[in-house]
Order: sequence, then structure tokens, then C-alpha cells
Amino acid sequence: MQSNPDSRFHIHPALTSFADECCATLARLIAYVGALALFAIVSLNFWDQLQLITAAAEPADQPGFTLATRSRPAFAVSSLDPPEKSESYEIFRHPAGGRKDTFHWGPPDEKPVAELEIYRPGGEFDPSEPPAADLAARMTPEGSQRLEAAGVIDSKFGTLALLRLPGRLDPARSCLGFTKRFGDPALQISGWSCQGATLSARRAAIGCMLDRLTLLASGNEPKLAELFARSELRRSGCGASTSVSADWVTGADNPRLRGPL
Repeated sequence: MQSNPDSRFHIHPALTSFADECCATLARLIAYVGALALFAIVSLNFWDQLQLITAAAEPADQPGFTLATRSRPAFAVSSLDPPEKSESYEIFRHPAGGRKDTFHWGPPDEKPVAELEIYRPGGEFDPSEPPAADLAARMTPEGSQRLEAAGVIDSKFGTLALLRLPGRLDPARSCLGFTKRFGDPALQISGWSCQGATLSARRAAIGCMLDRLTLLASGNEPKLAELFARSELRRSGCGASTSVSADWVTGADNPRLRGPL
């Protein structure tokens, strides 16, 4: 009997079918894994886009300060200007608890010549944000975000650094701004003045503005009342903005007795 020499290389049909089935299964598995990877990539991209849209929409959804017409005045400033100048007093509140009492002085229907803002922060307050940026935007419609130093003055609230907008042709005639933060109570006093023809006159105008600022009602803030009570001991008189009086009544740091002992 003679054997077929090619019989050694003959593959059983069952084995061929099994190999084909394995290849098909592997191909389907690769396609399935690829589909899962593609789905994951698309999902991650969609999530990133959604996060960007949400982050961009958050500032618009959060209400800011709004005019509070029914709030009672908490501060007062005696008149700084002649009768032809007007004074406005507005109160703004934030849903997170902040309150801003803002004074403006100037001719009606014109840009104010001076401003004073007393800010009692709430949950909206960001201590990392420099107060000079907000002050610069309030001092000029252009909203410059930087100010330069312009000296210091001593007021009844302590020493204040003066600031001015850079790039003015005559720095001596530039409007002067100021800002002062207190930790306890949480309070920020800031403002600016364009009153006066000289730098010394503007410095005196700011000192006079702060000297005449008084507290009408502290509400439930005893620390605020204490701060203003202490400040009254340092009152120097309107116009004397660069030094504190050494009078024995107002000079608490260095009292001077009158008359013989």
C-alpha cells in the first residue's frame, strides 16, 4: 500500500474552523477595545468643554453689588464744598453680606471731584485682590489697573499711603487716591480727591475728608464703634492733614498739660 506523501501536511477542517474563529474573536475584541477608547476620549473632551463653559458662565450668574435704597445711612461727612457743590450718598449691598457706603462730591451732572467709600466686606471679599486696582478703576473712566506712590499723610485713622495715576503731564496736579484696610473690624476706607490746585492742597483735602467722617450707627458691630471712637481722639482739625495735633485733649500719644501744676 502506498501512502500519500502530502498527508502529513493536511490540516483537519475542525482545526481550520477553530483558528478562523479565534481570529474573528480577536478582531472583534480589538474593535471593542478601540470603541471603548474612542468613547472615553470623546467623553473626556466633552467634560473639559463643559467645565470651560461652566467656569465662563459663573461670574455672570453671581450677582454683585446693587444699590440698596432702603438701607439707612451708617456714616456722615460734614460739608466739604461751597453751596454750589453737591454731595451724594449711596449704599450698595452684596448677597454675600458686603456693604459699601459711598460719598461723591462735585457739580451736578458732572464727574465728581472727590469720592469716599467705606467698605465692610462679607463672604464676597477676596483678600488677595489688591485694593489699588479697584481704586484706579474708580478714579478714571479708562480703568487703569495700576497706581504709583505719591507720599503719605497722617490721618485720624492712622498713616495712609497716597496713590496717583501714572503718566500725568503734571504729577503735582494729579488726583490723589488713598486706601486703608483694617483687620478687626473688617473694614476698608478708600477714595480719591481732585480738589485743590497743588499737591499740598489735595493732601489737605483728603485729610479734611477723613477728619470729618463720623459714624452714625454701628449696628451689631461693637468693634466698628470702638475704631471710630479711638479715631476721634486723633482728630487733628480740618486741613491739618500732615500731622496730628499735640493738644492735650486730642494728642493721646503725647499729651501736653496746660497751666502750672
